[in-house]
Amino acid sequence: MNPEATLSPLANPNLPLRTLAAIAKSSVLIVAPHPDDETLGCGGAIALLRSLGCDVRVMVLSNGTMSHPRSRKYPASALQALRESESLEALSILGVAADAVTFVRLQDGAIPTWKTSGIRSAILACRTYITEISPQTIFLPWRNDPHPDHRASWNLIQAALVDLPLAPRCIEYPIWDWDPDQRRDLPKDITSWRLDIGTVVELKQQAIAAYRSQTTDLIDDDPTGFRLSSELLMNFTRSWEVYLEAE
Repeated sequence: MNPEATLSPLANPNLPLRTLAAIAKSSVLIVAPHPDDETLGCGGAIALLRSLGCDVRVMVLSNGTMSHPRSRKYPASALQALRESESLEALSILGVAADAVTFVRLQDGAIPTWKTSGIRSAILACRTYITEISPQTIFLPWRNDPHPDHRASWNLIQAALVDLPLAPRCIEYPIWDWDPDQRRDLPKDITSWRLDIGTVVELKQQAIAAYRSQTTDLIDDDPTGFRLSSELLMNFTRSWEVYLEAE
């Protein structure tokens, strides 16, 4: 598979290439639907921001227990603990301390929407945390990501921001649009650009490798278990990351 062809037009090498100055803010929140999305989508940005001493907080919304639902070695409670430990290890590599990471522990595969139960309590949890840290910038999943948990995460954050006395810049990151079988067309009112992460790309690669449950056969007793393919991972280990913003 040609990695440059996996996402069009987001993989366009002619997209504007920006430097750290484009995202440098003192207070930043990274929102991840699942443990690993923050590193895959924003690992380079996280490392760059931390290199400047920026306060970077990470909020992981789901418990990640649906990646290997039939494993006996790692039942739900053990898998949740494993994936959270992987997140802390990966983020430590990127420069984020454990006390800057919050796990909301919503059910993986069922992050609430307006059509399901639990939406109001989930919004309240997000709103409370956002109010507490008052981020100037929020990195969150791409609103049209093919994965429903990612779309639900975007909607949760938007709902949590309603009527709050702050207006953070919202920068969106793609994950499953890199899969050519799932990607969707890019709306015309969305601007996409690339962030130069060349100076920290090796750190990002090390952080991704910390997610052994998602990148190796660590959990080998679930034939339906999830594993990130090498083809997909290639899209997250370049010297740049892709971001999207509403015009």
